[in-house]
Amino acid sequence: MRPSVSLILPAYNEAARIEHTIRQASSYFQLRQLPYEIIVSADGNDGTREIASGLISSIPSLKVIGSTERRGKGIGIREAVRLTTGNIVGFADADDKTPIEEFDKFLPLLEQDYDVVIGSRADPSARIERKQRWYRRAGSKGFAVAMHVISGLHEIKDTQCGFKFFKHAIALELFSRQRIDGYMFDVEILYLAKRAGFRIAQVPVAWRDDADSRLNLVAGNIRNAIDLLRIRSIHRLASSSPAELIQDKTLARGKER
Repeated sequence: MRPSVSLILPAYNEAARIEHTIRQASSYFQLRQLPYEIIVSADGNDGTREIASGLISSIPSLKVIGSTERRGKGIGIREAVRLTTGNIVGFADADDKTPIEEFDKFLPLLEQDYDVVIGSRADPSARIERKQRWYRRAGSKGFAVAMHVISGLHEIKDTQCGFKFFKHAIALELFSRQRIDGYMFDVEILYLAKRAGFRIAQVPVAWRDDADSRLNLVAGNIRNAIDLLRIRSIHRLASSSPAELIQDKTLARGKER
């Protein structure tokens, strides 16, 4: 039996693009004959949720959640993960930065012994179709240095690519512990996964910048730096020790069998 897939599309004011992304994903899964569900987690007040909800009659596997307030990508995905039913759970950018067809590379790894498979734009084999502006690339390099020092994720080349997939029980475990609401939730999830000893695969992907970043370079990066420091603080004080997390990993894998 082919595995079922739960795809989460986090969105903030994406009315212009959400229908295209939903239809692309739905067509892809149908063509691959993969059972699927799509959960749009949309914040904002530009009509994104209403547009997505209007597609439910033609795409019954579609669910829509969200708020008029901008609560953060981390909380949007965290809430959506709780609703997932697929054997594989993942998320992709609502503006289709990474084509859903890249999932072809992910599925074989998730069907093997990998727990987490993440897209990487930093791998030499990645296909960057449209680069970010030079100052954002420079900022990303500075962020990567700080992130690696603070988080210890030295082996992860690209933590921020918005194309990540997990075995279902692993996703439930990680996102139940995740606390960062903003952009640094990716780092937090990978930090928790590494701490628990989950097997992580990095896959080069196709990616294109849409030149519409919602991150303010100054205020946003200050907030990100604070959240990076919070990650270690939050989970250093958490009740579960690394040994207990390893036990959780064993139990989660057992649920997948």
